[in-house]
Amino acid sequence: MFHPLTRKFTYSLLLIVLMALIQFGTLDRLGHEYTEAGFKRALVVFALSRGLNGVISVAQGTEVAIEPVGIGLNFKPGEILDPVNDLVERFSWVMLASSTSFGIQRVLLDAMASSWLTYITLGAVASLLWVLWWPSQSLIGTRRFLCRIALVLLVLRFSVALMAIGSESFYRAFLAPQYSESQTQLEQAATHIGEVNSEIQPPLAKADERSLLDEAKRVYETATRAIDIESRMAAFNQAATHISEHAIQMIVVFLMQTVLFPLASIWLLLQLLKRLLRARMEWVGRDLNKEQAAPEKH
Repeated sequence: MFHPLTRKFTYSLLLIVLMALIQFGTLDRLGHEYTEAGFKRALVVFALSRGLNGVISVAQGTEVAIEPVGIGLNFKPGEILDPVNDLVERFSWVMLASSTSFGIQRVLLDAMASSWLTYITLGAVASLLWVLWWPSQSLIGTRRFLCRIALVLLVLRFSVALMAIGSESFYRAFLAPQYSESQTQLEQAATHIGEVNSEIQPPLAKADERSLLDEAKRVYETATRAIDIESRMAAFNQAATHISEHAIQMIVVFLMQTVLFPLASIWLLLQLLKRLLRARMEWVGRDLNKEQAAPEKH
């Protein structure tokens, strides 16, 4: 067991360090920086998801007209993307929710770093330091009350910033490679689908401007489309596979960072706060009783 005076010095030093962190705003700036990084990533992927939804919708509505042996047939190769389009739609909603989560986190950081909460917290901690070193039996209740108030305020003051720092650190340690790979693959899939869309319907001459050469080109292009229809459907199918895989991976990345990690952090903070408050800071009374009992022995 530590001597009461040693524990006082330890607690006082810890409180002074926390006051310095509040005053200089080091954790606040780092929390803002990390939250902005996550917010920008979420917006980029949200825009990517909407772009994917657009090119898939175009592919679904594009028809390929062929005329084998003079019989007109219309195909929509893009309809193979219909199942993945539902996934992309949900993916865009997840990304919108993730962007909103980062936005709320940014507002909470501003609120926790506000001047009024900063001054209240500094005042509570300074008052706690004062009664901690004032050896009066009548201040035991005040000391315990200030311990609870200062503890709650310190948890509120640092919780959002620490959550933002921990979330971004977790992302950089475990999720960044998966995010980079999925972003690249989704961008390539969107580009590939756009290229196939442009190949399916090449521009043709207007009906009143067609010459014999234009008619010959049209017949040739019709035959070419009939031959290439299978390869283009295979290209759409491959793109759909890549989109499904990496959209799900991206959903996992952002759900881990914006839902699971914050919930786990809040639970841990609540458990820590509950334990500390339940303990009622008994060391305050014990140390003060020892200080009062020491002179009586002499």
